[in-house]
Amino acid sequence: MPISAISLTRFHQLEPGGPVPPYDQFFIEGSWVPAIGSERLEVENPATEETITTVRMGSAGDVGAAVSAARRALPGWATTTPEQRKAHLVALRDALGARQQSLAETITADLGCPIRLTTRIQAALPVQVLSDYCDLLDSHRFTETVRNSTIVHEPVGVVAAITPWNYPLYQILCKIAPALAAGCTVVLKPSEVTPLVVWQLFEAVAEAGLPPGVLNFVLGRGPEVGEALVDHPDVDMVSFTGSTAVGRHIGGLCGARVRPVALELGGKSANIILEDADLATAVKVGVANAFLNSGQTCSAWSRMLVPASRYAEAVDMAEAAASRTTVGDPTEETTRMGPVASGPQRKRVVDFIETAVAEGARLITGGTARPADLPTGHYVAPTVLADVDPESTLAQEEVFGPVLAVIPFDDDHHAVAIANNSRYGLAGGVWSADRDRALAVAGRLQAGSIDINGAAYNSRAPFGGYKQSGLGRELGVAGLEEFLQAKAIQQ
Repeated sequence: MPISAISLTRFHQLEPGGPVPPYDQFFIEGSWVPAIGSERLEVENPATEETITTVRMGSAGDVGAAVSAARRALPGWATTTPEQRKAHLVALRDALGARQQSLAETITADLGCPIRLTTRIQAALPVQVLSDYCDLLDSHRFTETVRNSTIVHEPVGVVAAITPWNYPLYQILCKIAPALAAGCTVVLKPSEVTPLVVWQLFEAVAEAGLPPGVLNFVLGRGPEVGEALVDHPDVDMVSFTGSTAVGRHIGGLCGARVRPVALELGGKSANIILEDADLATAVKVGVANAFLNSGQTCSAWSRMLVPASRYAEAVDMAEAAASRTTVGDPTEETTRMGPVASGPQRKRVVDFIETAVAEGARLITGGTARPADLPTGHYVAPTVLADVDPESTLAQEEVFGPVLAVIPFDDDHHAVAIANNSRYGLAGGVWSADRDRALAVAGRLQAGSIDINGAAYNSRAPFGGYKQSGLGRELGVAGLEEFLQAKAIQQ
């Protein structure tokens, strides 16, 4: 399907028989309501640089209405049984699952992620996350006895969920699924960069029949709508995914109100390939991981650490793997990498490449020029840089683009030291033919999620970071517990 063939469905009507522009309303208290804010924002297809549609930006007034709705719904939702909450989440899972192809096509148009990835990851994983929390509601102990105390785990209250543009549906479900399972009500502010899928999500919410006010959304810019939401006195907790700089600011606002906050922030993850590893497989998988979603993944293995004795060989393999990465029309099934999300994002990535070369890195493949056959669209060629100083800008800062730094090390101790030489600690990988050796290295890494020999993703495992990669965890039991508070009743 060529890019120009993607058309977005007009998802809903404000009144029966009365069609209206689809992106002028927010979902508040169980209904589609006109936005109070007047600003309209163009939504661009990053592969064509054409405007898909325009969306209405919200205001502090929209935030106030949404928070008030969530506050009114809280007493009833918080006292539902786990079985009742599960029934609603099952209905939402099924409604969302029935829309997976449409969800994938919308995300491809809005983000530029290739359709093969939006189908398998961007649209499928949110449904899996919902399924996980449906299962957890069958087994989680919300009440337990410890000696003479009854420990009750209660919902924290009204949650402000603020999500990023790179996984526009998955990141939403990582927050709203556990929050709803815990008995919290939610006001969602999705990113205005890739907003279109949220209307489809809330059509599924309406179809699933969640009680009015339990789940609401308002779209808007961070400094206006995000700030109003985070600082609203009737919000009990904030869950944010995004940049470390914004996370610091949100953390400060929440600290001033003594309000719990969960922050999933940046990363500069290291992929350590030990000398006894299957080098060809480790490099191939490592390059694919670094370039997934055009490198716009917080947990991307953007630093590849290889033994000095095998360094030249590994660099050649990385170059070959990058050259096999098919870049182009994201609606084509054969495309492995699409554009980055926007013009400003492309400039940011290109600036990092220029800085890396200026600081002494050796450009192996890719670079700042657009791919020759893609004159239109925010494309960045898959880029590999060697001889990267571990203290350099490229090794220390999150690029959020398809740029891989290859760094040599002398021994296991040296590899761990380089990997831990970062203000971030989100994820990483270790490769070795000796499982115990790999586990020993993984145990010394200061990061929240480590894969051994390319292990499979686990949606039940806690996800989150050390150091400036954030506070708290998402997914699984740990993700559920972020939205609960404990009460001890002695008797």
